[in-house]
Amino acid sequence: MKKLHFIISLFVLTILLGCSNDNNSDIDLDSVGAPSNISALTTVTQDNTGKVTFLPKGEGVTQYKINYGDGSPESAYFGSGGTVEHTYAEGVYHAKIKAMGINGKITEVDQEVTVSFLAPTNLQVTLAHVAGDNLSASVTAKASLETFFQVYFGETPDEVPVNFMEGATITHTYANVGVYNVKVVALSGGLATTTYEETITISNPILLPVDFESATLNYAFNNFGGANTVVANNPSVNEDNPSAKVAKLSKSAGSEVWAGSFLELGVPIDFSTLKKIKLKAWSPKAGIVVKMKLENLTDSNINTEVDVTNTVANGWEELTFDFSAVDNAKNYQRVVVFFDFGNNGTGVDYYFDDIELTAGVETVKLPLTFESSVLTYSFTNFGGANSVLADNPDKTGINTSAKVGALTKGNGSEVWAGSFIELASPLSFSTFKKLKMKVWSPQAGIIVKMKFENMSDNTINKEVDATTTVANGWEELTFDFTGATTANQFQRVVVFFDFGVNGTGKTYYFDDIKQSN
Repeated sequence: MKKLHFIISLFVLTILLGCSNDNNSDIDLDSVGAPSNISALTTVTQDNTGKVTFLPKGEGVTQYKINYGDGSPESAYFGSGGTVEHTYAEGVYHAKIKAMGINGKITEVDQEVTVSFLAPTNLQVTLAHVAGDNLSASVTAKASLETFFQVYFGETPDEVPVNFMEGATITHTYANVGVYNVKVVALSGGLATTTYEETITISNPILLPVDFESATLNYAFNNFGGANTVVANNPSVNEDNPSAKVAKLSKSAGSEVWAGSFLELGVPIDFSTLKKIKLKAWSPKAGIVVKMKLENLTDSNINTEVDVTNTVANGWEELTFDFSAVDNAKNYQRVVVFFDFGNNGTGVDYYFDDIELTAGVETVKLPLTFESSVLTYSFTNFGGANSVLADNPDKTGINTSAKVGALTKGNGSEVWAGSFIELASPLSFSTFKKLKMKVWSPQAGIIVKMKFENMSDNTINKEVDATTTVANGWEELTFDFTGATTANQFQRVVVFFDFGVNGTGKTYYFDDIKQSN
């Protein structure tokens, strides 16, 4: 029998073999049996991480090794009484506990390990309409014990869910109006899930102002008396109406004198502040009666109407209908329009656009000509510049206007000195992408900068430079704002002269700011 000679301390020998108290002993290790009664305490953390802690135990064991049973590498050997951790996916595994005795003999036992994730808890979902976009909805979610979320917006039967993490906002745009069941699933990383469901109503009501530019709104005109109204291309795109789309009312030959069309709004018109309604009208002849009538949606006998006579032929003009005497409690929700009221139709087409509430007073808007006798042109100056309304210093050539804007760039003023004026409403870039402005400068070759800003957040802006070519005379400069969007709500027009150079006390003049292509 092979003998192994070990020098083992009395303490160790006492524990392992209960043998002699000599420090030097010859020990027959082959006679020591393999480890026995092997098992392991396996604990799974309750945080859905899949982390399992193994605490093996047995008799006659000096060290352990774990085969995790999931195809990953085995653990290294570790001492008796020690633990080892391993992260599993959810499932049932057959681990092997390998126990080694003092003589190298190994006992191996199977250990079933079950990793089952808990379902997420405290699931909170926020489903909301998107402001300014009637066809879109947004979803956010948070929960405990989740790994990620999936959302089904309920638009199609075979919908592929959108995966997202806590803190993210997912937006979906529906193709059609309707009631949809939105489902959010919180996943645990395993089979356990928690589900939240909520219905959302997607509607796309027509509301004032109506500009006929939406690709998703259904401008459903109701026609009567031989009239027919549809959305059509603008027949005369210009600075008076740069819109691409307008409403076209065709009054067929022989149609009734009262032939017309109406639109139903999503909510009643609110006359609590503004008492008038304006629209842009285009007619092939002047001097006709354009009637606007308002009706209650459920009782057309509750109505009120106002007549206006147009003054422009073959061109756009803005007509204002005064409903100051209206009773706001009558819930007027139907807008009826008649052209050439009182006369039978002759097959002529009429156009109208931009129906909106108004105070009925003149406002600062493009084109900006500085010729109004009632408007106050309020300039805000900065950097040492000063702008005022002034007499035209040179009524010749392309500008014989009486009044213009005058910007004086004081001595030593900042290189970025300038002035701005605020418009009554934001600019539309749906059709016209360029701006024109007439300028008069005492010198040629200077930079004239035009900048548009959002009125509530001036970090939302866009600016374009042009260079003068004429000294002591009027010229028209073009500023290309391609890329500017109506969504930016540009309402502040900022002008700089001789940008990049300190002021020298010179005065520059500007006039007729308008959109154009």
